[in-house]
Amino acid sequence: MVKNSSISFLDIESIPQLIKDFLLQKVDGFGNQLFNDENIKNQFRLKAQEFSSEKRKILFDVLKEQYSGFKLNEKQEENLNSVLQENTFTVTTGHQLNLFTGPAFFIYKILQTIKLADELNRKFPGRNTVPVFWMATEDHDFEEINHFKTENRYYETKAKAGGAVGRIIVEDDFFISEFEEEFKDSVFGTELILLMKKAYKKGNSLAQAIRILVQELFASYGLLVIDGDDAKLKSQMKERFRNELLHQELFESTKETVAYLSEVYGKVQVNPREINLFYLTETRNRIECNGEKFQIVDTDITFSKEELLEELEKYPEKFSPNAMMRPVYQETVLPNLAYIGGNAEIMYWLELKDYYGKTNLAFPVLIPRVSLLFVSEKNLEKVKKFGLEINDFFKNFAAVTKDILLHDNEILKLLNEEESLVNQRFDEISAKASLTEKSFAHLVNAEKTRQLKSFARMKKRLLRAEKIKQNEKLERLEQLFLQIHPGKNWQERVFNFSVFYADLGHEWLQNCYQEIDVYRSELIILSI
Repeated sequence: MVKNSSISFLDIESIPQLIKDFLLQKVDGFGNQLFNDENIKNQFRLKAQEFSSEKRKILFDVLKEQYSGFKLNEKQEENLNSVLQENTFTVTTGHQLNLFTGPAFFIYKILQTIKLADELNRKFPGRNTVPVFWMATEDHDFEEINHFKTENRYYETKAKAGGAVGRIIVEDDFFISEFEEEFKDSVFGTELILLMKKAYKKGNSLAQAIRILVQELFASYGLLVIDGDDAKLKSQMKERFRNELLHQELFESTKETVAYLSEVYGKVQVNPREINLFYLTETRNRIECNGEKFQIVDTDITFSKEELLEELEKYPEKFSPNAMMRPVYQETVLPNLAYIGGNAEIMYWLELKDYYGKTNLAFPVLIPRVSLLFVSEKNLEKVKKFGLEINDFFKNFAAVTKDILLHDNEILKLLNEEESLVNQRFDEISAKASLTEKSFAHLVNAEKTRQLKSFARMKKRLLRAEKIKQNEKLERLEQLFLQIHPGKNWQERVFNFSVFYADLGHEWLQNCYQEIDVYRSELIILSI
């Protein structure tokens, strides 16, 4: 596995403009959230001020309890014990509990978080930074996480949905036998099969399954995993949850930022609700305020204001943050410096800046996760034969295809020359026409438009003709595009990590770790 090249996110057309502007410090008010050494130093100071020894003790106790039954690696033990020390901080990423980790970027964002912690420990030896993975155990959209895909197969599991997915118990293991059939002859296939069987043993919850997977893959790096579905952790959110229920604090405090982002970028990633909390029982349902009553949506459960506040006081674990409230929850219970997330995540975190200020909570440094792409040497050779670079496959590919099919086309050259002449002549006529009667000038301009449209139609028809004439070349080009973009999507969003791990094992993880540069937001291309 060799690094072929990398492409900055700034040079990739499909990266959202908001992310590009954030990286270029063009989004007003977010200069302190961009990742650099000075902003990290500032975060050390801010989190040291707000994260008390009492919070450290709660975090330590919760992690200790959640890891009961697991044998921790020596580095994990050190990181866990260090949580009690006032000079220890965290860097965090999080994700849904996708079946067998789901798409490969699950792995990449964890590796980037680990490497960021290692880099900060190297740069700031007087402080200790611990990498943390936050499991999104309370999400309830099981259909989003119940599957994964390899090059050859689609895997799915069944379960009763509607409640917190982390609590779902593994009962269906048919996908394991299918997986075994596909990978039994791979170099590290047996290791993957045993890992899957251990994680998805009948009786395990999906939260346990992901914890086992992440532990097996990343324990040696010192990574700690935390499950937010915990009464002790949620007890620290009582005041914020109370203000959310009574005053819609998140909704009100984000209005200005949401309006600004909507105006400049067309829309926001997630629109905050008036109440950004769910009520968690066997199912997970939104809480709405209807006059004097609070309704648990899609149920017959209602509370008066007093009853709901009493419920919160006694059972904080029954209140579950939505996507907008979860970042606030994470930053409340962790001594966190930075969050690493996908572009969509970073965009909705940006909406929350004023809410953090309102609640006197330090807003973290935000880091868009890196992307990795693995391309076979054979396909890289094909790219060269077409006279392209791998970067071209991350541009408007219809335009790239057009350039290839019409390269050195004599008819196109002639059309362009004639079009230029027509343009020039009509400009000369228009200049004279402007000196005479208006209707004649309008006629000249209309005729110019008509003739230029004719050239556009001829070029379009020429491209169609060349597609027919060069059909075989076009098909090979499209097949190559699908090799690089399976399902017309980024590889890391389609294939599971097992596709790559099967041939290289743990060495693949280490190679990915080595190639990630935590100071660069980029797509890294590696040849295999």
